[in-house]
Amino acid sequence: MSVHKDITKHSSKQNQLVQQFMLLDERRERAIDEAVQLCLKDQPFTTDAINHVTNEINILARQGVVPQRKLVTIEMVKEYAAKLI
Repeated sequence: MSVHKDITKHSSKQNQLVQQFMLLDERRERAIDEAVQLCLKDQPFTTDAINHVTNEINILARQGVVPQRKLVTIEMVKEYAAKLI
């Protein structure tokens, strides 16, 4: 019975990490979209919000359950926005 409880506890912990990752990844995508939209309008923007969430994701990723994400540079946003034109 103890093994079953340990497996259930481990599985629950992994599920919790995945759920956190999904929420953070959604926030990251929204921040990227906002930066891209500002870039397309030739308005000033930063990647601070994107990278803040990225750092949170990467902290979770160190636990080995979810993937890491790359930090985003202003140049990366500009290159992506240019492809959309």
